[in-house]
Amino acid sequence: MQTEQEKTPLTQKLDEFGEQLSKVITLICIAVWIINIGHFNDPAHGGSWLRGAVYYFKIAVALAVAAIPEGLPAVITTCLALGTRRMARKNAIVRSLPSVETLGCTSVICSDKTGTLTTNQMTVCRLFTFFGPDVNQTPAGDLTSNFLFDEYEVTGSKYAPEGEVLKRGEKVVCAQNKCLVELANICALCNDSALEYNAMKNAYEKVGEATETALTCLVEKMNVTTVDKSVLNKQELAMACNYSITNSFTKHFTMEFSRDRKSMSVYVTPRGDVSNSGKLFVKGAPESILDRCTHMRIPDGTLLLNSHMKNEILRKVATYATGRETMRCLALATVDNPAAVSTFKLNDSSNFKDYETNMTLVGIVGMLDPPRPEVAESIRLCKRAGIRVIVITGDNKATAESICRRIGLFEEHEETEGKSFTGREFDDLSPEEMSAAVRKAKLFARVEPAHKSKIVAFLQADNEVSAMTGDGVNDAPALRKAEIGIAMGSGTAVAKSASEMILADDNFSTIVAAVEEGRAIYNNMKQFIRYLISSNIGEVVCIFLTAALGLPEALIPVQLLWVNLVTDGLPATALGFNPPDVDIMERPPRNSKEPLISGWLFFRYLVVGAYVGAATVGASAWWFLLNPEGPQVSYYQLTHHLKCTSNKADFANVSCSVFSSAKPMTLALSVLVVIEMLNALNSLSENQSLLVMPPWKNIWLLLAVTLSMAQHFTILNVPFLANVFQISPLNLTEWAVVLKLSFPVLLLDETMKMFSRCMQDGHSVVVEGSLVALAWALFFGGILYSPL
Repeated sequence: MQTEQEKTPLTQKLDEFGEQLSKVITLICIAVWIINIGHFNDPAHGGSWLRGAVYYFKIAVALAVAAIPEGLPAVITTCLALGTRRMARKNAIVRSLPSVETLGCTSVICSDKTGTLTTNQMTVCRLFTFFGPDVNQTPAGDLTSNFLFDEYEVTGSKYAPEGEVLKRGEKVVCAQNKCLVELANICALCNDSALEYNAMKNAYEKVGEATETALTCLVEKMNVTTVDKSVLNKQELAMACNYSITNSFTKHFTMEFSRDRKSMSVYVTPRGDVSNSGKLFVKGAPESILDRCTHMRIPDGTLLLNSHMKNEILRKVATYATGRETMRCLALATVDNPAAVSTFKLNDSSNFKDYETNMTLVGIVGMLDPPRPEVAESIRLCKRAGIRVIVITGDNKATAESICRRIGLFEEHEETEGKSFTGREFDDLSPEEMSAAVRKAKLFARVEPAHKSKIVAFLQADNEVSAMTGDGVNDAPALRKAEIGIAMGSGTAVAKSASEMILADDNFSTIVAAVEEGRAIYNNMKQFIRYLISSNIGEVVCIFLTAALGLPEALIPVQLLWVNLVTDGLPATALGFNPPDVDIMERPPRNSKEPLISGWLFFRYLVVGAYVGAATVGASAWWFLLNPEGPQVSYYQLTHHLKCTSNKADFANVSCSVFSSAKPMTLALSVLVVIEMLNALNSLSENQSLLVMPPWKNIWLLLAVTLSMAQHFTILNVPFLANVFQISPLNLTEWAVVLKLSFPVLLLDETMKMFSRCMQDGHSVVVEGSLVALAWALFFGGILYSPL
């Protein structure tokens, strides 16, 4: 059974806009025809009422042609397509064009943790071994004088042999520390995983289990065998140090991990050792390993472990396993003098625990799936942009909270009560409490896929626009339900088919970049709608004024079609390349129900459009009334030109043919084209001044304006085309008039942008108004003292 897909906010707004525009155009066309009923019998129409009616019907049709933005559907589709291409470059693959705009409304991002906020690459971050007794040294954190912790930090956060071992910020030469050498040997040998370099992806990848791969990477960073890496290629660098260690030992057998003992071990003997003295290397859960250890390794040998020392070590492990980092800890130990290989009964795993006794603890490593380095900045960007982030994960709550603190979702000492829930805790709430929880929560841990659909439903009930991530088959309902379903590139085909967008890199920052791009695309769409509508309003005003005042035609239908389809089309399309506003991610998400054109915006369109129309008619009227080289008729003669042939007394010394001259239409068309090119520059940003967003920010727009002007000069100067469009070339004085009438559209829009910034963003009226007033003064000064 097929279900009708709900229309996106953009589709709904465009439908509403189209309906409103068609109604307004119809009313204006009827009004223009009706107000000219008195002129139907004019002599210019041969005294025939029917001919007059047809003539003014043609004018009404021309007005409709002028009012309808023919290029709007093509330009919107082009803008969305350009946006999807830019997003694909950022690893966000959009499956539905209208969803690009919906991204700009996003008010809540529901994100997975593993692989999206984190690298999905388990990495050893810290480790410690032990010093011998030193009663003269009691550093912070050491609670006994029997031994000291020797702590190290490890850099690098990916499955790559890149990073260093540091102690108090200084690089350590691990080969010079016996304890670190032995720890590296255990990590390399008690391990069935590997690293390999993928040349196609230009990245290192794991082969095997994530935890063991983390130990493999640690061995490469420690380089206890001092391998010369400068002569190795990337494929060889992947396992160079591990191979150096494994080639030094013979591995006889492995006792696999079992849940009862929580450990695994390998029996090895050094190659070339004639005494054939073996060792049993063991790794496992710290509590289990420590319980079976009798000694600890120190640089000079071993120390006997007592219960007090074991408790101190467990307390130290607890600081790794809790708090801000919440690392997963593994203990590494060895049986120094195990029994001979032949005595081990490997067919019965219940005996393994007995072999892993009387061990010597070598060290503890702490590892985690680290946050992606760019995520913290993306979280801050979301906060500034008014976008809530909710982490939804199947992981342990403590681990998830730790990651949330590291990425800045929770502050360092912020209480998580009422902001962090497990799936079970969420299920125990009443529907009202669930709604309140979703309204305030930042984290949901140990959740099932069904919880995602519930969370989306509550968010939608609060009129939030949610973006939901998912990768599994069971995530598909939630992805389909959310306004923006986001599937992981590594996810299932079912999840991808249910989504509007796919993250090729599974990265949270890509979602934020896509939201920013969605906002920019919506702004660009508003700008070219503004550009087309204000221009079309100007054309409507032009035709309305000529009809209402009885002036000769300033523009004919073929000229209007040329401007709408050809001249305007290139700049309108180029507006799709506008860069984002400088403060685009400083504003809260817009309401998805707000109209495409607000009352203030529509007023701005009317003001600019009215000026466009008035300037176009004014250019034509100037040629008739004021041009020294023109006919210089009176205003009465101009507005009653249709009576020229029948009223000789009022039109003495005036040739009736001047009223059909090509010059006034050329001036009107040139003013319209130049104004619309300048209006395209106004459309770089809704509210930012051209001083802040200069034209060269969009080089494509400058090229489009140049090409459109070149087309205009072509039809002016090519006789065949000039005859088709009923125009003729202009002289220098006439071009000066065109520029003088056109340039104010820049200042007019800058003035209204100034009011917008003062009203909406709280800018200073005095400062901003002074700059605009100065610009107007310079313009009028230029007109007064211009030689033309």
